[in-house]
Amino acid sequence: MAQVLDSSSVNFQMDPVVLDLGRRFVDAGFELSLVGGPVRDLFLGRVSPDLDFTTNATPAQTLSIIKRWADNFWEIGRAFGTIGMKKSGFQIEITTYRAEAYDAESRKPVVAFGSSLLDDLLRRDFTINAMALRLPSLELVDPFGGVRDLHASVLATPGAPEASFSDDPLRMMRAARFAAQLGVSVHDDVRVAMSGMAERIKIISAERVREELVKLINGAHPRAGIDLLVDTGLAEFVLPEVSALRLESDEHHRHKDVYQHSLQVLEQAASLETGPDGPVPGPDFVLRFAALMHDVGKPATRRFEPGGAVSFRHHDMVGSKLTARRMKALRFDNDTIKAVARLVELHMRFYGYGDAGWTDSAVRRYVADAGPLLERLHRLTRSDVTTRNQRKAERLSFAYDDLEQRIEVLAEQESLNAIRPDLDGAQIMALLGLKPGPVVGRAYKYLLEERMENGPMSQADAESRLLAWWAAQPESAVELSSEPAVDAHAGTAEPEES
Repeated sequence: MAQVLDSSSVNFQMDPVVLDLGRRFVDAGFELSLVGGPVRDLFLGRVSPDLDFTTNATPAQTLSIIKRWADNFWEIGRAFGTIGMKKSGFQIEITTYRAEAYDAESRKPVVAFGSSLLDDLLRRDFTINAMALRLPSLELVDPFGGVRDLHASVLATPGAPEASFSDDPLRMMRAARFAAQLGVSVHDDVRVAMSGMAERIKIISAERVREELVKLINGAHPRAGIDLLVDTGLAEFVLPEVSALRLESDEHHRHKDVYQHSLQVLEQAASLETGPDGPVPGPDFVLRFAALMHDVGKPATRRFEPGGAVSFRHHDMVGSKLTARRMKALRFDNDTIKAVARLVELHMRFYGYGDAGWTDSAVRRYVADAGPLLERLHRLTRSDVTTRNQRKAERLSFAYDDLEQRIEVLAEQESLNAIRPDLDGAQIMALLGLKPGPVVGRAYKYLLEERMENGPMSQADAESRLLAWWAAQPESAVELSSEPAVDAHAGTAEPEES
C-alpha cells in the first residue's frame, strides 16, 4: 500500500534535514526512504534524534552524496551496507536495500544487497517497523499493514514468523522488548512461533541478548515484556531464575506465586523512580532488575516448617549469588553486576526494624552497607511490600518512614555518607610504630567497628581506644607488623576482608 502521507493526520513536522537529504538522493538519480522506527514513531507522536534511511544507492554512492553535506560521517557498518553520519544534531544511518539471514548454526548475519524497497521491508522484523516514507514526496509505503497493527497495538511479522525468527532469533527478544516499550500484545502466530523456536535464542551472542533485556527492563511496561519471555519459554534460556519463581508460593500466601509478586515489585520500584534531578532518575536499570531478581533465591531455599508454614531462610544471600552469575553470563559490566547483586543481598535487611527497633549502631551499618545504593535500597525495600493486608502494609510503611528519618538525623550529625575510622592509616602507623602491612588493616577495622558502634570520637578518645586494643594483642601481632608492605596507603584503601 502506498499513499501520500498527510502530515496533519499523524501530528508531525518533518525536519528540513530529512527533506533536504531526500532531494539530494533523488537529484543524484537514487531512491531514499525514511524507514523503520522513525516512521513508526511518527504515528505515535514521537520524534527520534536517530534516523534510519534505506536506498538503492550502494555505500560508495551514498558516500559521494553525503560527504560534503554531513557534519561528519563514518563507515564502520559499510560491510553491511550502512553509512553513518551526523547532521544538525541528528544521528543518521543510510543502508542499501538488502536481504539478511542467519545461518542455522551461526551468530553472524549473511548479508546480500537487495534491489527494491518492498524486498527490503519484507525482511524487517515486525509490520510496525516495515513501513517507509519515500522522500522527498512523503509517500507512505505500508505493504504489510503496519499502520493497522499499530492502531490495534499488536505485533505481527511481515511474513511467516517462523521464517523471520529463523533468520534472526534475536527478533523474539525484540518482540518482548516492544511489548515492554510500547505496551503492545503479540499476534497469536507470533506467540506460537516464539514458543516453538525459543531454544534458537542460544545461537545469539550474550551481548546482543543483554542489550535487548536492558531495553525491556527500562521500558514503560516491563511486566508485559517479562511475562512474554516467561510464557513463551524464552526466559528458560535468558532468565531461567525468573521462570523458576512460578513454582514457588511466597510465605505470606497472598500472591499466586513468587513470580507474580516479583513482577509487582518491579512495577512498584519503577513507580518510585525520580525525575532527572532526583536521587534515582528513571528508568533505572539497577533498581528495576534488582526488583525483578530479589527473590530468585527462594526456589533453592524453600523449607516446609512444622505447622505448614513455608520459610526461605537466606534466600537473599543465595539470590545475590544467582543474580551475579546470571549477569556475568549475559556479559554485564562488573559495576552493574555488583550493584544489582548487592541490592538483592540487602533487600531483607530492614525487616524486623519495626518490631525490635535498631540502635544507632545498626542504622549506621545499614547506611554503610548500602553505600551509594542507599536511595535505591529505600525504593526496593518499600516496593517489596505487596501484601493485601492494609494494616500490615501501613505498619511497614510507617516503620520505614521512621528508619529514613533516623538516617537523616544521624546523617546531619555524623556525615553517614562517608563513615571512616576516626584515625587514618598514617595516624595508626605513627601511633603504634607500625610499618604498612596486615596489622594496620586489623587496627583500621577495629576503629571502624568502634565508629559504627559508638559514633564519632575525638582524636584523643580514638587514640586511647586504639592503644588499649593494641595492648591486648598477642605478641605475634608485633612480629606480623614487620612483614613486607601490602598497601602503603592503608589509610585510604578499603581494609582487607577477614
